[in-house]
Amino acid sequence: MTRKRIVLTVLHRLAILAYVAFALFPLFWLLKVSVTPTSLLYTEGIRLWPSRASLEHYAFVLTHSSFPTFFLNSTIVSASTAVIVTIVASLAGYAMSRFVFRGKYWIVGLLLLTQMFPLVMLIAPMFKMLSPLGLTNSLTGLVIVYVAFNVPFATFLMQSFFDGIPKDLEDAAMIDGATRFTAFRQIILPLTLPGIAATLGFVFTAAWSELLFALMLISGNQATTFPVGLLSFVSKFSVDFGQMMAAGVLALIPACLFFLLIQRYLVQGLTAGAVKG
Repeated sequence: MTRKRIVLTVLHRLAILAYVAFALFPLFWLLKVSVTPTSLLYTEGIRLWPSRASLEHYAFVLTHSSFPTFFLNSTIVSASTAVIVTIVASLAGYAMSRFVFRGKYWIVGLLLLTQMFPLVMLIAPMFKMLSPLGLTNSLTGLVIVYVAFNVPFATFLMQSFFDGIPKDLEDAAMIDGATRFTAFRQIILPLTLPGIAATLGFVFTAAWSELLFALMLISGNQATTFPVGLLSFVSKFSVDFGQMMAAGVLALIPACLFFLLIQRYLVQGLTAGAVKG
């Protein structure tokens, strides 16, 4: 039995290792192509690592392209969308979880209905609505669209976290003289930090990688975001794979830093509700 258990454990670890390698291999290939000089991209064939590595693609992307502008635009749009959606979804999710009011189920149905339409169907109406307001080639207009499409799902996500917190905690605090807002701020909010961090991460990632609306609503380089900016490395007769991969590697940096930041709050939120004894 001990030998069988050891074999199963080893096989289990190998399976996990194989899955991790399979999942990370595209990222490794992204990095490999980004450091391969242009002269070697089509001459060395398939190799795990180039015979000569170079940072020429990174230098070109950072100094001779509009990628820094695209990078900044995506950061502004994604961060703004994540913060606004999280605040709105937290308030709406708390209301849905704690209060019973007239029309509540109609609102829930309406939020669900907004998730049933393909995005392609909504591009023309959104463009028609934003064009008279001068928001079709603006980061502000893009943030408005992203907020509108991420709030329903984020609301349900936050509601599920609030539903998992007993109402007795708030009731006990209000019996002791605290207002509902004080009970929410001092008791409920620390316990929902994991939900807030998860919502921030989900919305930030969705806004950072969104292409369809950014492609249709933005027409000038000054407001172009990173996913659309990657298309600038594709010409009529060729594709600058090295520069595109270098831009992709650079685009991973803010997402990784963002998740490292919210990981701290995830740990705080998980330990905030611990009970001694």
